Amino acid sequence: MPLDLAMSVLSAVEFILWAVLAFLFWTKKLQRRFPAMSAYLALRVGSMPILLLLLFGQAQHWFNDYCFVVYFFAYWAVYMASAIMLFFVCMEVFQTALSAFSGLRRFGIVVFRWAALASVVVSFSTLSYAHRGLLIIPDIAYGLMRSVSVVELCLLGFLCFSMNALRLSVRDMSFGISLGFGLMCTNDLLHSMLISVFTSLIAPDQLIYESMILVALGTWTLYFALPEPARLPVVMPVNSTIYRWNEIASALGHTGTQVAAPQPAGSFFLTDVEDVVEKVLNRALKGSESKP
Repeated sequence: MPLDLAMSVLSAVEFILWAVLAFLFWTKKLQRRFPAMSAYLALRVGSMPILLLLLFGQAQHWFNDYCFVVYFFAYWAVYMASAIMLFFVCMEVFQTALSAFSGLRRFGIVVFRWAALASVVVSFSTLSYAHRGLLIIPDIAYGLMRSVSVVELCLLGFLCFSMNALRLSVRDMSFGISLGFGLMCTNDLLHSMLISVFTSLIAPDQLIYESMILVALGTWTLYFALPEPARLPVVMPVNSTIYRWNEIASALGHTGTQVAAPQPAGSFFLTDVEDVVEKVLNRALKGSESKP
């Protein structure tokens, strides 16, 4: 099969999978738990037919090749918007995974935002900015996606290592969403490193890139189609490490309440002695006054 025909077939299959995923996601009303994921699916489902139409128009030389210009800006705009939405999806997954630990969740969100900011700063500081003009847009888009991909992979690693402590099942929806994005982010990182070698749209690496996207979409399809097991309430012993960390994180950022300090025991004793002495003196004064 020619490469261009194979890419067309894979792109059509990808659009069908995005549509199926959106249908399953909204049918199960998962948008209430993951609104950012819902917006991400809406962006991909709504933009992909337009991008495919522009790509076909580019091949057919529609509108005096203006389809290429429109496709260029539309593709990279959707790419950068997807990277931004991915950050908010990561936050949703993190909050859902730590829903039973309010202290760690609140403290972790603060750390999560700073880690994302640091990742963006490091990614953009390492860009070469060798291209000028409009060609700098792909460099910025790849840098943004690279920084968010690092955050997503760190989140996936955190869920894998702490799954037992968080009482999180492998079939949990939050883990499934993170797993799918982990496959996509790994794919994007590899693609961004190889893009300087394979620049053609129908190069062999594009087939590998598209195939990995289909694998990630297939993973999501299984998670969205199968029933999600109910998450059992988390029961922790008081002496467990995660319970202590949750209590410490809950205490961080809260001002302590003012508690009245109890009066020392010695002051109570002195007060009693003074009362006794005062009573004795009063009785002595009364006795002396009653004498003739």
